[in-house]
Amino acid sequence: MDTRSLLITVVLGAGVLVWFANRSAFFPMKFPAGYWEEQQSAHVDDVYLTASDGVKLHGWWKSTSGARAVALFLHGNAGNVTHRAGTMQDLSTAGASVLVIDYRGYGKSEGWPTERGLYRDAEAAYRHLIAAGWTARQIIIVGESLGSAVAIELASRFSCAGVVLEAPFPSARSVAARVLPVLGPALVWGFDSRARIKGVRAPLLFIQGDRDEVIPYELGRELYEAAPEPKSFWTVHGAHHNDIHALAMNEYPVRFREFMMAACNAADFSQRRP
Repeated sequence: MDTRSLLITVVLGAGVLVWFANRSAFFPMKFPAGYWEEQQSAHVDDVYLTASDGVKLHGWWKSTSGARAVALFLHGNAGNVTHRAGTMQDLSTAGASVLVIDYRGYGKSEGWPTERGLYRDAEAAYRHLIAAGWTARQIIIVGESLGSAVAIELASRFSCAGVVLEAPFPSARSVAARVLPVLGPALVWGFDSRARIKGVRAPLLFIQGDRDEVIPYELGRELYEAAPEPKSFWTVHGAHHNDIHALAMNEYPVRFREFMMAACNAADFSQRRP
C-alpha cells in the first residue's frame, strides 16, 4: 500500500470511529418498546409537533389545574416519554403543567437523533407552548442529563422564566475524558454547555446526585461555576444518575415549586430577546 492509500485509509478509519463515538451518545427506544400502558393512569395526552426541518415529533402533555407555569421537560439519552411518567407527576405536584417530548428517533417520533436535530426538537416544543398561549415568563425549561445540554442551548436563544438542570455536564468531551482519557476527547465533541450557558439570562437550578456514576458530581459543579447568576445548586445526597427523583422523594416537588414561583415572580424580559 502506497503512502497516499495508507493516508486515505487512516483518515476514513478515523472518520468512522468519530461517527460511531458520537452516535453512542444516543440510546433511543422506539415505539412499541416502553411503558405506553401508563398513559391512562398518568393522565397525560398525546401531543404531535413538527420540527423546523419537517420531522414529526410526539410528546406527552399533562395539564395541571390552576397551573401558573409550564415545565418543558427535555429527557436524557435513553428510553422515551413513557419512562418519565413519574417525573411528570412530580412536576405536576409542584403546580406546573408539563410537556415532555420525544426527540427524533425516540418513541413515536420520526427520524434519527443528532445534536442539531435535538436542538430543533426542543425549539419546536417551545414554540408549541407559545402558540398554545403560554408566555415566556411562564415557561420553566427542565433538562435531564443529555437533555440538560439541550435545555441550555434552547435557553441561550429563547427567553424563559427559569432553567432546571438535572445531572448536567460541561461538554460531551468532558464526559468522554472520564470514560476514556486521551482518546475519548479526541473522538467525541459537541453539546458544549460550558460555552453556551453564559448566554442564559434566567435563574438556574442545578440538581446533582453526589454518587452519580455516569456524570461525576465534579462535572456538575464545574458547569455550575461557569454559569451566570442567579443560580443555586442542590446536592441530592446518595443519589446516582437515574434515581434523583426516587431519593429526593417529596422534597423534589417542594424545591421545584419554590424555584418556579420565585423565577416567575422575578421574570423581567425588558432587556431580553423575545
